[in-house]
Amino acid sequence: MTEAQVVTDLDRALAATEAVVAGIGAEQWPAPTPCTELDVRGVLNHLVRGNLLFAAIIRDEPRPAPRTDHLGDTPLAAFQRAAAQLREAFAAPGVLDSIYTAPFGPGPGAVLAHVRIVEVLAHGWDLARATGQPADFPEDVAERALAGTRRALTERPQGPGAPFAAEVPVPQDAPAVDRLAGFLGRPV
Repeated sequence: MTEAQVVTDLDRALAATEAVVAGIGAEQWPAPTPCTELDVRGVLNHLVRGNLLFAAIIRDEPRPAPRTDHLGDTPLAAFQRAAAQLREAFAAPGVLDSIYTAPFGPGPGAVLAHVRIVEVLAHGWDLARATGQPADFPEDVAERALAGTRRALTERPQGPGAPFAAEVPVPQDAPAVDRLAGFLGRPV
């Protein structure tokens, strides 16, 4: 995949998830999600922190504090600000080829971008499911994210604290974002 394609896929994943975030009603923030340990607000806070974290890693800036509210009183605006920082960080020249130390270890910027695309799609899907919205994510972006994740996760960490549950079977004709969610252990 070209550098331009990676940045475009990240942008399209962020835009689709932003549309879901914009559709969350005030009464839906405490609703449960397929990401069972977090409610809607918790999933969005996790997603915003992840976007801020990866932007900080690329820029070699201080990391955002864990277990902190990154949403404040304007969750949509918080998502938009974090997404803008992430887009800007990944669009800088040479980022995708440079090596960074991420929470999962060292890797090139292209790998970090893939991780963010998968996170944005998966948690956008979580938010859509939890709030009764359509999971309208770009099919081609989700297909590439799923293919890359299948290649990267040939061996899954198991047991408590593992980042993903066991794969859940999903029909092959289901939308790619649903198959990605199932691959990451979400009930579809």
